[in-house]
Amino acid sequence: MTGGKGKAIVARVRGSVHRVDYLSNLLEYSHMEKTYDVPALRRASDILEALAAAAKPVRAASLAEETGLSRSTVYLMLETLARMQWIEKHDDGYMIGVGLFELGNAYVRHDKLQAAFREGAGAFINKHNEVVQLAVLDGVQVVYIAREDAHRPVRLVSDLGSRLPAHCCALGKALLAGMTDEAVIERLPERLEAVTPRTITRRAALLRELASIRASGLAVEREEVAEGLACFAAYVGRTPAGKRVAVSTSVPIGRLDPKREKQISIGIVQLASHLRASL
Repeated sequence: MTGGKGKAIVARVRGSVHRVDYLSNLLEYSHMEKTYDVPALRRASDILEALAAAAKPVRAASLAEETGLSRSTVYLMLETLARMQWIEKHDDGYMIGVGLFELGNAYVRHDKLQAAFREGAGAFINKHNEVVQLAVLDGVQVVYIAREDAHRPVRLVSDLGSRLPAHCCALGKALLAGMTDEAVIERLPERLEAVTPRTITRRAALLRELASIRASGLAVEREEVAEGLACFAAYVGRTPAGKRVAVSTSVPIGRLDPKREKQISIGIVQLASHLRASL
């Protein structure tokens, strides 16, 4: 091997080694970016989730026990979160604060859906006197982001920010029907959780129902989430921010007959169309 050829081969080998090292480092960095958490943010999130799930103010000692954090860390986090108004102290416990409420409302405000929803829901309520709900799809769950109550009471499980499995509620089915079967199969297992005895628990059966919803534009669920309650929902579409949105109404079964069910169904599909025009 001549000196010139030898140097060229060595240069190519070194170049290949450098490229391999670069790609290896890039992959390692990419993996770190996907998995690395900022510890302080994770601790704050754990505390906020514990407070959000509680029905009343939670004491610092209970938060330390629930989150597994030391009491000194919990006290420091609580003091900082309180200064930011993300939490508030009430007697000897803590609860979610008005500052966090303000930040959370930006989720709906950015898509400019609030005004259109209130207008459309108000018209629906004036005509049908039934509650109206707006929800987004988050993974395999629906999250309620807005609600307008009727003039008469109804027992609901749709507090703002609450979640339900998408496969068992009309809102979730309307949202899943906005996706392809392949996308639904990727998200949901073959066996589905039963919330009530009437919940669909087979993915194959759900896929058949989604095909019907796509054809009619209406999702209907009877007592799959709560006994004595029926829900009618329609898919609105995707917002400019990419959120999948649907609208629904929940009606006690005792208030339904074929004529009223038809009126409610038409009304909720029309409301979805009204909201879709505002996206």
